[in-house]
Amino acid sequence: MHTIEEKFIKLIEIMSTLRSKEGCPWDREQNHKSLRQHLIEEAYEVIETIDENRLHELPGELGDLLLQVVFHAQMAKEAGLFDIADVLDAINTKLIRRHPHVFGDVQIDTAEEQIVFWEQMKIKREGKKSAIEGVPKSAPSLLRSYRIQNKAATVGFDWPHIKPVWEKIQEEILEFKEAAETGDKDHTEEELGDLLFSIVNVSRFLKINPEDALRRTIEKFCDRFVKVEKVFQERGIQMQDVSLEELDRVWEQVKRAE
Repeated sequence: MHTIEEKFIKLIEIMSTLRSKEGCPWDREQNHKSLRQHLIEEAYEVIETIDENRLHELPGELGDLLLQVVFHAQMAKEAGLFDIADVLDAINTKLIRRHPHVFGDVQIDTAEEQIVFWEQMKIKREGKKSAIEGVPKSAPSLLRSYRIQNKAATVGFDWPHIKPVWEKIQEEILEFKEAAETGDKDHTEEELGDLLFSIVNVSRFLKINPEDALRRTIEKFCDRFVKVEKVFQERGIQMQDVSLEELDRVWEQVKRAE
């Protein structure tokens, strides 16, 4: 039985070997930029495993994600920039600094208070120039909108209650419809963005992550669509040869059968 420390050291040693001259050609060819997509993919695989409640597979998926961290640290070590110890020091220091109510004498009683404290501390102590800094531009747009709005709210830039948020959505729907009727694609795109941003705002008030909600709807649609396809395959009929009314009828049958 190996300790956690021994297992972690083993992972670091394996990564070092893979990057060595006697190691794997693919691993040796990688750099920080070439691994970006792999890091994103591994993170999404973790999310998918959680969403589908395949928790018995979660250790493996988290291991794949951890490997990406160790991989980047190994390349940085080779370049003389930092190593995995610096990564661990950075996160340990940050966790202690951001939880003074646990490791210090600050009084914080709710999760909402904690979020506000975090964002304000980032500006005061961590050199952030804006309250909305720190949300990657590469993040999915719905998630980025949600995070930016949350950050803005921590400094008071927010509606006092949900009623005007609903009203804003109705206003944006009308503006989107009017823009679409003009045929001006650029203006219509702008108004669609405003509408989506407003929908994200109401989801925030309802404490629903819009990225999670849309992902759930996409999966539901895909599951139903495949079932509809199967119905017509069993009938020996091509879906494109069927009327929209018949497609909708089968779709409703699939929904009722769930």
